[in-house]
Amino acid sequence: MASLKAMFGAGEAKTFLGLPACADLRQLDRRIAVMGADGCTPYPSVGFYCAGGPAAIRAAGQAYAANLAHVNFDLGGPVFPGAIAAVDAGDIPVAPDDPVGNRSRIEAAVGAVLDRRGVPVLLGGDDSLPIPMLGAWAGRGRRLTVLQIDAHVDWRDEVGGERWGLSSTMRRASEMGHVERIVQVGQRGIGSARMEDARAALDWGVSFVPAGEVARDGVWRAVDLVPEGSEVVVCLDVDALDPSVMPAVIGRTSGGLSYWQVMELIGGVAERARIGGFALTEFMPDRDIDGLGALVAAQLLTGVLGVIARQG
Repeated sequence: MASLKAMFGAGEAKTFLGLPACADLRQLDRRIAVMGADGCTPYPSVGFYCAGGPAAIRAAGQAYAANLAHVNFDLGGPVFPGAIAAVDAGDIPVAPDDPVGNRSRIEAAVGAVLDRRGVPVLLGGDDSLPIPMLGAWAGRGRRLTVLQIDAHVDWRDEVGGERWGLSSTMRRASEMGHVERIVQVGQRGIGSARMEDARAALDWGVSFVPAGEVARDGVWRAVDLVPEGSEVVVCLDVDALDPSVMPAVIGRTSGGLSYWQVMELIGGVAERARIGGFALTEFMPDRDIDGLGALVAAQLLTGVLGVIARQG
């Protein structure tokens, strides 16, 4: 079958964009480490419903594996302006019946990257992954701003007795002593949040920038809410994007952000703060249409790697 991969001369790359593989994060010698995980803390009703997400995104990036030195017009130059600044560390071992162990392994992997002064980039997998990811900053003397880009606010204290699942991500983040600020962008439609959950978020100090505001006024108020010089972890749930370009999600909701709005937001934040970590979650291969969502996720991830590589 004709494809960009065949036209560009790319082989069967096992890593994202054909990046160098890293088998031991304790030996990390690049700025960025890409890692995957099929899930973390599942709800019994859906299990690891995003399983295969990291593999699908890696596969969608294969077409460009032979062309990393070419111009990426989303960045105004090659993905990496100098030497390749990233590695792919493969997938963190996780199991649907071991949520405690999953959280421990994800936190340890992210911590290993931080120990090497690297930037962890985590591919999911459902939106419970950022909880242990954010937890890895504990005790490191670094205060975080969390930028969540998501159709949902994830402020439930528990769902069916589970407090570490995908609807509780920002509530758990708010309880971490090293998280000093949360900016949430892209809310729309009806999700799991009740009135008391939204009030709890506002009482804590969250700044909401709904998708409707972004459509009217752009992303710049959200950018300005991130303090200059702060360390930011970006948590991108791909259902923040409109389903016309990102169908591969469990909760398709019209009115989402465009590709360029997400890139403008991340790029604008990187100009005033340091992106210290990035999570891309909620990609659901079974819901994709002709690989469109995987291609969008791969293009976004490529752009984010370039943005991080260009930081100071």
